[in-house]
Amino acid sequence: MAKGSKFDKLPIVHPAAAGIDVGSRFHLVSTGQAAEQTRQFGVFTADLHQLASWLVEQGVQTVALESTGSYWQILFSILQDYGLNPILVSGRMTKNIMGRKSDVQDSQWIQRLHALGLLSGSFLPDNRTDSLKQYVRHRQKLQDTGNDYVRKLQKALRLMNIRLDNVLKDVVGQSGTRIIEAILAGERDGERLADLMDWRVKAQRASVVKALSGDWRESYLFELRQSYELYGYLQQQIAQCDEQVEALLARTMLALPAERQQEVAAFASAKKKRLNKNAPQFAIERMAYGVFGTDLSAIDGVSKSTLLVLLSELGDNFTQFSTSGAFASWLGLVPNNKVSGGKVLSKRTQRRSNQVSTALKRVANVIGNLKEGGLNQFFRRLAYKKGRVFAITATARKVAVIIWNMVTKKEPFNYLTDEHYLAKVRQAKILTIRRQMERHALSAADLFAS
Repeated sequence: MAKGSKFDKLPIVHPAAAGIDVGSRFHLVSTGQAAEQTRQFGVFTADLHQLASWLVEQGVQTVALESTGSYWQILFSILQDYGLNPILVSGRMTKNIMGRKSDVQDSQWIQRLHALGLLSGSFLPDNRTDSLKQYVRHRQKLQDTGNDYVRKLQKALRLMNIRLDNVLKDVVGQSGTRIIEAILAGERDGERLADLMDWRVKAQRASVVKALSGDWRESYLFELRQSYELYGYLQQQIAQCDEQVEALLARTMLALPAERQQEVAAFASAKKKRLNKNAPQFAIERMAYGVFGTDLSAIDGVSKSTLLVLLSELGDNFTQFSTSGAFASWLGLVPNNKVSGGKVLSKRTQRRSNQVSTALKRVANVIGNLKEGGLNQFFRRLAYKKGRVFAITATARKVAVIIWNMVTKKEPFNYLTDEHYLAKVRQAKILTIRRQMERHALSAADLFAS
């Protein structure tokens, strides 16, 4: 940093601060701005303990880490064990402040900014929530891979002109599974395959028989077999993953106070959610109630899968967000206003790779497909004005605010009904009209004057 820099005039907030530029092959650590205060350490476990011990010897009390990928995680845990109060900072925070930029000087720049109190740590959940997050994200990867194989077996069926997708909504549901297994067992008669259909299937039998008569090519049958077997194997892996998630949440429930455990045992969800085959098959609503202290499943559109994402990504760490607005901003669901010369140039929301934000947008999309409820009325009103994409983001933000208030204040879900919401909108419009009349000095008689 050049002499006479404006940064030299700023007060030191963290006098015993260090900065670490985390890399894949080595870490650069600085405890000050002098060359001898910067050292390079390896990435192996012994190197990380040596790094932490050196920081303790230097009297460091807090450390800022800048990293990409997941290289920071084990180092962060070790620094915590040594009581060094680490924080993880985004690269956007350091690069947006004009200063030096080189491999060796990066760590010095991070240390300088941290000492001046110009860096804030990223949101990081506690260890229990972090463990749960690993299970749930792995579960989602397994589910995504399983969906890929469902598409492959659908393609194999389609290339044989077995149009199972035309008569069934889900080709790997109960009816579809029985038919595919019969085909793989050697059955080729359309009438017999149609007999395996569940009675609830709405397609006419004649259409089903036609759909199940095709060109049985060996190469496509081979692809169908392997895709179906791999899909079944992945479903078994997901079930094992659910067992681990359930066991971890069960231990969390046992750690609750006795009175709280009694409340959780007596809990009954306010709404019966339709069971989705990809959702966890255990009583996650009860466990979510134990962690959050309120029934989030009562919110329109919130499914078991949504609760699983909230538990694994946030846990009970909502208090790290001071307000509902801060929570919505972290999710990237609020306008990122860019103003220049008193003119708003853009209000687009920031692009964030956030699992919770994605889950809440799915909730908003479900709300938009409902036929009643105050949230649905809110969605429809915005969709009519500005389009469905805008309505999904705005509704996701509203759901985020509702969740924050419910968890932090331990409130039940009590959103407006259709009638109350429309009455509230009407009152707001009337108030707006009255203000406009007062601004233009108009009376009710003036409105009807010719």
